[in-house]
Amino acid sequence: MPSSKELFIVRHAKSTWDYEDISDIDRPLKLSGIRSAYEMARRIKINRYLPEYLISSPANRAVHTASIFLNVLDIPYEKFKIEPILYSQGAGDILELIKNFPAAWKKVMIFGHNPDFSELVRFFAKQPILELPTCGVMILKFNSKEWNNISRENVKSEYFDFPKKE
Repeated sequence: MPSSKELFIVRHAKSTWDYEDISDIDRPLKLSGIRSAYEMARRIKINRYLPEYLISSPANRAVHTASIFLNVLDIPYEKFKIEPILYSQGAGDILELIKNFPAAWKKVMIFGHNPDFSELVRFFAKQPILELPTCGVMILKFNSKEWNNISRENVKSEYFDFPKKE
């Protein structure tokens, strides 16, 4: 029986640059970003693309985006973790993290940042995507039993959405 893995790649929602004296990791979401996160989580729920686990960068804006998805998708907090590799460590390190997910995990949603997340999407997606917009979601379904075997060649379906998509 064929098995599959689903990777949900979510760029954090729109953040604010209104605060001069805080570090990048502490930047919060804008109100419009909060609204977008609720909207995108709602779309995911309506389409029944439900992840089992959520993993976020430790950046405030990514954690806030992930917590909105957790609440809207009604996923227990025990299935959420923060992973420092998702904060500006490079697409290669992120790919290594993904390839080491436990085999029992079937559907994992990760939250992070550009340029790494756009690079990751371009690495896997068959459709041409230059940039993953803020709060953009790419869901890749792989025909693979193991995370360490996922590749562009075994992507069997893609879903791409973002707040301003018509």
